[in-house]
Amino acid sequence: MSNVPSPGTPPGPPTAPGALTPPADAGPPVRHPDAPAPGELLGAHYEHCFGCGEAQPHGLQLRARAGEGVSITAEFTVKPGHQGAPGLAHGGVLATALDETLGSLNWLLRVVAVTGRLQTEFVRPVPVGTLLYLEAETTAVQGRKIYCTATGRIGGPGGPVAVRADALFIEVKVDHFIENGRPEEIRAAMSDPDQIRRARAFEVNP
Repeated sequence: MSNVPSPGTPPGPPTAPGALTPPADAGPPVRHPDAPAPGELLGAHYEHCFGCGEAQPHGLQLRARAGEGVSITAEFTVKPGHQGAPGLAHGGVLATALDETLGSLNWLLRVVAVTGRLQTEFVRPVPVGTLLYLEAETTAVQGRKIYCTATGRIGGPGGPVAVRADALFIEVKVDHFIENGRPEEIRAAMSDPDQIRRARAFEVNP
């Protein structure tokens, strides 16, 4: 999801056309040596996250797996609570699925990043009960800017394309979350005795 920068945060990405196209001096993404192995389930980064959290009964509960290079696959099933038009997924829910999937790529880079810009294309309707299969990859990095793209298909990897997205993520410090999040949730996350859960709660903001 897009975020309003905190006071003192450096300016975000440009909004001019072409802002999602990596500049000529951008470099290739580098998978972190400690990134999860290809095929490994990433799990929820925060249990209350609407996109991936297990404690969100009406959320997407999206499941992502590490792929080769800096890529992941993910999937979720469209539930009745995700409807927009009768019997069809709400476009905002589909955009959330794309954003969640793209944000999960940052775990392979092992950087903390937030969505700066997200451009979506809705190709075909997605009925309730559909399994949406998503593929995403990071394409380039320039300084704090991370460029990536994703595609969602109906039913599985060979299904028809339903949605696409290109995105620009901006690397930030963990202070971004601590200074802007609601204090109750911040305190609860920081006091979690599980070190891995505590760290992952602040690792990305897909």
